[in-house]
Amino acid sequence: MIRAKPSDDTRRAGSQKPAPGPAPEPAGPSWLEPVLLAVTASSLIAGGVLRLLDHSDAADLCWALGTAFAVVPATGWVVAALRRGHAGVDLIAVLALGGTLAVGEYLAGALIGLMLATGRTLEAAAQRRASHDLRALLAHTPRTARRRTGTAVRPVPVSEVAVGDLLVVGAGEVVPVDGQVTGPAAVLDESVLTGESAPVERKPGQTVRSGAVNAGGAFDLRATATEQDSTYAGIVRLARQAGAEAAPVVRLADRYAAWFLPLSVAVAGLAWLLSGSAVRAVAVLVVATPCPLLLAAPVAIVSGLSRTSRLGVVVRDGGALERLGRARTLLLDKTGTLTGGRPRVVDVTAAPGWKPAEVLRLAATVDQYSPHVLAHAIVDAARERGLEPSMATDVSEEAGRGAYGVVGGRRTAVGRLEPAAVVPEWARAAENRAVLDGAAVAWLTVESVPVGAVMLRDPLRHDAPRALRRLRTAGIERIVMLTGDRPEPAREIAAVLGLDGVRAELTPADKVAAVRAERGRAVTVMVGDGVNDAPALAAADVGVAMGARGSTASSEAADIVLTTDRVDRLADATSIAVRSRRIAVQSALGGMLLSLLAMGAAAVGLLPPAVGALLQEGIDVAVILNALRALRVDQGARPALEPAAEALIHRFAAEHEDLQDVLQAVRDAAARLSDPGGDGQALESVREVNRLLTERLLPHESAEEH
Repeated sequence: MIRAKPSDDTRRAGSQKPAPGPAPEPAGPSWLEPVLLAVTASSLIAGGVLRLLDHSDAADLCWALGTAFAVVPATGWVVAALRRGHAGVDLIAVLALGGTLAVGEYLAGALIGLMLATGRTLEAAAQRRASHDLRALLAHTPRTARRRTGTAVRPVPVSEVAVGDLLVVGAGEVVPVDGQVTGPAAVLDESVLTGESAPVERKPGQTVRSGAVNAGGAFDLRATATEQDSTYAGIVRLARQAGAEAAPVVRLADRYAAWFLPLSVAVAGLAWLLSGSAVRAVAVLVVATPCPLLLAAPVAIVSGLSRTSRLGVVVRDGGALERLGRARTLLLDKTGTLTGGRPRVVDVTAAPGWKPAEVLRLAATVDQYSPHVLAHAIVDAARERGLEPSMATDVSEEAGRGAYGVVGGRRTAVGRLEPAAVVPEWARAAENRAVLDGAAVAWLTVESVPVGAVMLRDPLRHDAPRALRRLRTAGIERIVMLTGDRPEPAREIAAVLGLDGVRAELTPADKVAAVRAERGRAVTVMVGDGVNDAPALAAADVGVAMGARGSTASSEAADIVLTTDRVDRLADATSIAVRSRRIAVQSALGGMLLSLLAMGAAAVGLLPPAVGALLQEGIDVAVILNALRALRVDQGARPALEPAAEALIHRFAAEHEDLQDVLQAVRDAAARLSDPGGDGQALESVREVNRLLTERLLPHESAEEH
């Protein structure tokens, strides 16, 4: 087992996903939408007060000024859209605003201006995201390297490092360029690159990638690449490129306006042509003003954003929530996403004459002084089992080897076995079991003699199976794991969770390529928590970061951040996104259908502009109230459990704990079968396992299934 203190540097690196292409409408100055909303609302209210005071001319003047003020920015938005080759929903509003001014229907114009300003403000609040320049990710990038020339070591800018230079990487420093280890072995924290928290050892001659953190003692590195050609610089470039290549968000309103706009203009023109009255054309445009489009979709999406924020899910903009509601493919990292990201003790094996409890207590006694993540797991496991560590003296720790101390007058060590140590038969069986379980092993030695083994692994999140089932229910059709970990534990977790695919031992570039391939088939969500996941999050249609304990890089590159350490919150957010989008579409289509009926009535002269404006406001109120349903909890999503059903769930959970001895029996039988020099009791162990599975596990599974 490799032991070293993880560097905080691996959590300080970050990246910011660049804004995904140009927005469909120019955001303009940040103050424009609020000012427009304030002016139009003030003019409408002032005009209403003056009308109540019987000052009709002054009221009309207020409404006309509000309408004229709204025409100016709306015209700018339309012109900008036309230059890019498409006419958005705002064109109908501009035509209606101009028409009301032309025929003197100022109240209708003021109402349309207010609706336009409200819709634009809501969209700006939902979609405007902060723009950063990858400064957190770049902060992790080393600026200098220590180059060895003869016996002298001098710092030089990383840009001056050439292939073949001999560099010195000190404890806690970031590897500046790709290279090969020379001299002593290197102990590295490669979580920035792979997402795996356990340090790894690189022997002389093995390759080391830039961006890794030296978690052991100083070592020499022979540069094999320049700064620009090294791994970490490639990660930064990938994050930038992936964000730049993301497709721009198209407003839901604009998609429907593609057919509603020409239809409205055609009906207005036809009414004018057949009747010879411009007032009828204006009346058609007034009732055709797409307030259901301007308000319904933003209100529903913003309501969805409000719902998700209450659950600890931060969605950066309305476009991300809308895309999440259309997603069909989910890609997940393993460590910290499907697993907890914190190793736990899964088994303790003792040598003949020793007890597992004593092995764990002694290991915790030495490890209680270590800051290492695996040491914390051992100490926590001992205390959970009521094994309080005793006192140790002369405690020390060697990076990459383990911790040492004197307990009860005997030299005790926890960590790796010495290379020349004799491995007894029981220890070989423990190694085989660790391979089967995909676990790391911390060996306990007393006076240099192995007496026990503590096996640790990063367990599957308890909420992961249920979360994935709910995601499939919400519309996710394909779920794939992308991980930098070894294939064996990755495939095991994929089998347990019923994933559609698994790809292991991936580099950040491999993950980006996988995301791009999946995006070609369907709207794709990527979930991760490490710096190495940041480029993939930026490349996905929707990037989701486990932000509670994840890196700054993944959080800043993502569209959605789960601020609580629970993957089932993604299922909650997806359900809310699907429902919010469905309500937005219902509101928009329902409002447009009512507007079409009103347009027909206005075209034949049954609705003058003023009456049409009031009718349009009634339609607006209806669609807004419908859109606000997105604020309510979907009762069908989480049905209330009856007391009997809840008691049954607790019963099965308790039985899961009682079945731990069955799992231990399976492990023991596997160890006996894999021991070529066994004691001849392997067959008896298998018979016992068969009995336990038949009499205890299968009845439990059958009852639980029913």
